[in-house]
Amino acid sequence: MVISQPEGLHIVDWVLIVLYAMVTIGLGVYFSRRQTSAKEYFVGSGHMNPVLIGVSLFATLLSTISYLSMPGEAAGKGPVVALGMLALPLVYFVVAYGLLPVYMKHRVTSAYELLETRLGLSVRLLGAAMFLALRLVWMTLLIYLAANAMVVMMGISASWIPIIVMGTGIVSIVYTTLGGLRAVVVTDAMQTVLLFGGAILVIVTVTFACHGLSWLPVRLETGGEHGLLHMKFLWQSNWDTQPFFSLDPKTRVTVLGTWASVFVWYTATLGGDQTSVQRFMATRDVRAARRALATQLMTGVTVQVTLCLVGFALLGYFMQHPEYLPADMNVKDDADDLFPEFIANRLPIGVSGLVVAAMFAAAMSSVDSGVNSITAVVMTDFLERFGWHPASERSRMRMAQALALAIGLVVVMGSGLMKYIEGNITVVTGKTVNLLTGPIFALFFFALFVPRAKPVAVWVGAICGVIAGASIAFSGHLVYLMHSLWDVDPGWFNVRLITNVDEVTGQSWTTAEDVISFQWIGPVALSVNLVVGLLISYALPARLNTQSDRV
Repeated sequence: MVISQPEGLHIVDWVLIVLYAMVTIGLGVYFSRRQTSAKEYFVGSGHMNPVLIGVSLFATLLSTISYLSMPGEAAGKGPVVALGMLALPLVYFVVAYGLLPVYMKHRVTSAYELLETRLGLSVRLLGAAMFLALRLVWMTLLIYLAANAMVVMMGISASWIPIIVMGTGIVSIVYTTLGGLRAVVVTDAMQTVLLFGGAILVIVTVTFACHGLSWLPVRLETGGEHGLLHMKFLWQSNWDTQPFFSLDPKTRVTVLGTWASVFVWYTATLGGDQTSVQRFMATRDVRAARRALATQLMTGVTVQVTLCLVGFALLGYFMQHPEYLPADMNVKDDADDLFPEFIANRLPIGVSGLVVAAMFAAAMSSVDSGVNSITAVVMTDFLERFGWHPASERSRMRMAQALALAIGLVVVMGSGLMKYIEGNITVVTGKTVNLLTGPIFALFFFALFVPRAKPVAVWVGAICGVIAGASIAFSGHLVYLMHSLWDVDPGWFNVRLITNVDEVTGQSWTTAEDVISFQWIGPVALSVNLVVGLLISYALPARLNTQSDRV
């Protein structure tokens, strides 16, 4: 059975979307009236519920990027993306028992205050600057991806993307600017419910349309001398080869590469990103922070499994009903668009509106947290660190709100640059989000766990780590640059040239395929950073172990 309805979003769907936007802005107004200090604005006074904080942290780190990329990756490339969750138990052990006891000794607004205590002002500013760059790019990417998904769902031209970006950004900016961290945390919890509910609705609808679970890529078979029943996993024809490990660095996805990239990203983000550290600081103590972390990881596993099942469901549905795919779409090359396509055209009226609201929710849950965290860093690590002191607490809070508004506008205006990064959503995310995540965490590792760390060594290590990560992320661009300048044959690197065309402007540009898989950006960047920093630190003469050197 195929659910039949007029295609596209309907008036009921739009009413639900607008209602959701109004509710979030209303929450921002409500919490703005309860703000009494800048500390309340940034960390909720440090006594917020750890379960609520954990859900908020999950919603922040998941975002539209994962909400769209995981179903697209599972449907179009293969299931190995789901195996990254096997790294999460080790992530919990390292963060909960290795990092949090040290971090929670220091009740700071900005995580980068910790760096100055041990390694001086220059390293603190380096960490803060890298965080600002990372989160600005991250928010710019996710709001651009949300707009791309909306274009597919509404069946309109890509020329509408800037307008959709503006609308999504304005709602996020308004309630974040007004309400501070409390508004962010409460709306994140609400958005998580919508996000998870939307994914479940897709699975239920596909199951109903397919008369059961025939969309699952598994079959029950009997075999062997005893005729025992066993489950056979069916590798789909459109999926890539995804081995456990490969000596070919171009191999897009491997099991080992997935595990390594997930472990590095989670550990580095939870241990070095202001967005995460700010959440832990909003809890009462180490025990509460661990509860928040456990909540975040368990919620993440549940939703990630669900999103992978969404990918399988979409693949199975459109393979059974290819007539419902637009003529210019296929399940391999356009897998990232299957989710928004199904939401707009195959879900019942009203349900589509709820799921689109969830899509917006995922975008806004990340924009709100990013804006709030960036504002905290700018205020604490730059303005106040260099002598700006407002006349009153009210003036400080107003400055924080003005900064949040300005940061949000920068994100909205910069979203158009994301189209120049090649790859599906999973690849583009790896090339942007993972580029600075490891080097930022390395700063904290040196500051808190390496007694002989030297500022110059930390700087050199960070520079080398960033260069290593960028060289992998944009290896295709480097090959094309060498081809253009010195006529180097791309075949030497076992890659070929590719040409891209902007759907809106018709502008084209050429680059080459990547030489090394995006999965190794984070692990290599962090490894190079740590190795270089440690070698230089221990090669230089040891300093006197003064009080200022201790954590």
